[in-house]
Amino acid sequence: MIKKIICGLTALFFTSPVFAQGDVYQKSKAYQWPADPLVVQKLKKWQDQKFGVLMHWGLYAVPGIVESWSICDEDWISRDTTRTYQQYKDWYWGLCEKFNPVKFNPAQWASVFKDAGMKYMIFTTKHHDGFCMFDSKYTDFNIARHAFKDNPKRDVLKYVLQAFRDEGFMTGEYFSKPDWHSQDYWWDVYPTKNGRNVNYDIKKWPWRWDAFKKYTYNQMEEILSRYGNVDILWLDGGWVCKENNQDIDMPEIAAMARHYQPGLIIVDRTVHGPYENYQTPERTIPETQLDFPWESCIPLSNDWGWVPRPKWKTPATVINTLIEIVAKGGNLVLGVGPTPEGLIQPEVVLRLKVIGEWLRTNGKAIYGTTITKHYNDGNVWFTANKDGKHLYAIYVLKDGEQVPQTISWTVNVPRSVRLLSTGKTLKMFKSNGTVTVTLPANMKEESFALQLDM
Repeated sequence: MIKKIICGLTALFFTSPVFAQGDVYQKSKAYQWPADPLVVQKLKKWQDQKFGVLMHWGLYAVPGIVESWSICDEDWISRDTTRTYQQYKDWYWGLCEKFNPVKFNPAQWASVFKDAGMKYMIFTTKHHDGFCMFDSKYTDFNIARHAFKDNPKRDVLKYVLQAFRDEGFMTGEYFSKPDWHSQDYWWDVYPTKNGRNVNYDIKKWPWRWDAFKKYTYNQMEEILSRYGNVDILWLDGGWVCKENNQDIDMPEIAAMARHYQPGLIIVDRTVHGPYENYQTPERTIPETQLDFPWESCIPLSNDWGWVPRPKWKTPATVINTLIEIVAKGGNLVLGVGPTPEGLIQPEVVLRLKVIGEWLRTNGKAIYGTTITKHYNDGNVWFTANKDGKHLYAIYVLKDGEQVPQTISWTVNVPRSVRLLSTGKTLKMFKSNGTVTVTLPANMKEESFALQLDM
């Protein structure tokens, strides 16, 4: 993911909170619908899911230094100043001998996320550091060849995907196109003076870049051919693209991918064209509705992976974010990082449980809905039932706010209004295009949905 990581490592290699880095490379400004009817069909299914989870888990979980950005040499990064850059990288690579998640329990993960009302998942098979969370035959730099090698679940990806399939999730694989551990991307002959980019002249060394392209192709083939059904291939590292003179031949990759996984949704993030099947605004929500597939990716804390001292979002914040995103036509994928031991920590479980309880009561206004022309009026957001018989008005209650006695809006005037949680018809008054609804006493202090009979 693209973010500003302030490593600020102490003697224990803990970090300060991590915040968004901002735009590093241009986001796509247009959308191209896929031509393959199987992809279109799967996209429509995915759009109905509305709420998913994105799991970042790798070497960076050991010291709790979100993801692999600390080994990048860009000037916004700070590191442990008692080490040289090479010493730091050597320390980081050596974390493979300490990453031993003996409590690894993907069934717990899937159970927790299902209880939260999530419907699809994306798991990080490889981040930019090149450390694979699957038993790749093309590199020993993977979880199955080091500290975790004697565990029967050492081929982690296999067990993660199966656990989520068993719970009925759509499944997705995150894969980093850049690989900073590969000598064919960051070649030790040259310094990493180009930040996140390839550090040698591809035109001067075309055979080395061809080797990297083959390596990337082979690893994507591994994760798509060896682990059963996969619905989404979520590609990060948008600077690795033809437009940036780092062509890895996406047409060839896509053809291979859909040979093994017909109808596969490919998300080549920020790279406009036929292989960005949905767009992925990061840590943001678009200002207005979008009429094509998109997904806001937002972490539950300030960080994508596990850190020792996270700053959590409240359940109400996540719920209200989901409401706005769905009303604007998108999905929310919530970032959660498993602990170094391999569990979802209790603080996450408690927050997700509250979100799941809300969705079990109000989910009809979220799942399988579509957009409506008038989608927002103040604190009220609107979604639509696909059969056209109902709209849903969802009142967003901020943290600490009390439920009002009445709520009003000036669009989407219904014949009658029911509280979705109980089915009870509510008193409604219409005047000059304004609808005023009287709410029951003693409602929970939380956002709630109304069904509008049109």
